[in-house]
Amino acid sequence: CRQLFRSPSMPSSVIRPILKRIDPLQDRDTPVKTKRRRSVAGTPGEEAAAEPVARLLRSKSFCHEEIENLLANDHQELIGDFSKAYLLQTVEGKHQDLKYISPEMMVAVLTGQFSSLIESCVIVDCRYPYEYEGGHIKGAVNLPMEQDVEEFLLKKPIVPFDASKRVIVIFHCEFSSERGPRMCRFVREKDRACNEYPHLHYPELYVLKGGYREFFPQYQTHCEPQDYRPMHHEDFKEDLRKFRQKSR
Repeated sequence: CRQLFRSPSMPSSVIRPILKRIDPLQDRDTPVKTKRRRSVAGTPGEEAAAEPVARLLRSKSFCHEEIENLLANDHQELIGDFSKAYLLQTVEGKHQDLKYISPEMMVAVLTGQFSSLIESCVIVDCRYPYEYEGGHIKGAVNLPMEQDVEEFLLKKPIVPFDASKRVIVIFHCEFSSERGPRMCRFVREKDRACNEYPHLHYPELYVLKGGYREFFPQYQTHCEPQDYRPMHHEDFKEDLRKFRQKSR
């Protein structure tokens, strides 16, 4: 499978301030303690069904020098049309051929920390409408079906007025496990088909790691309404059935 989006490791000076985990000395686990705790933990299904716990975090600010260093790094992979390096720092995700960003990086974009370089950021929420209506990232557009995203993005492509600035697209669903990544690949495939290689309407595509499920507990103030409705909500079983039939 041709890898169009694979992201190499980012500079340690950029990634570490965001991703490094600091454990209190008294809580450090030995391999034995870790093994015992895992043996009694709930199953993955039970964890996914748990209600999100509010955990508001302060977003990291990126100074102009840090952004310049990010862009100047020689090890960073080029975007889809090979014209420049990817702007946003990426993290490892489920699908190695795609570019993932963290919730912290999403907030950096939402709060305008890259406004001097990004003219338009399209956040594509690939969840079903009842999920979107129950709570979504501010400014996100709900495009759950392939025909929806093709109509919105490719029928009349978004072109920056300032050629020096970028148009980026960020996809997500509930967990960014299937629907979001699938839609990201679909857009790239269709974009390639309607352009002469290597030109693209949207060369810079990202997926929000963890999806809305991971974003909401940390950054509720960036969501509207400030709530989270899971795909398998008891009150929307019929809606789920209908949308799954449409997506086949």
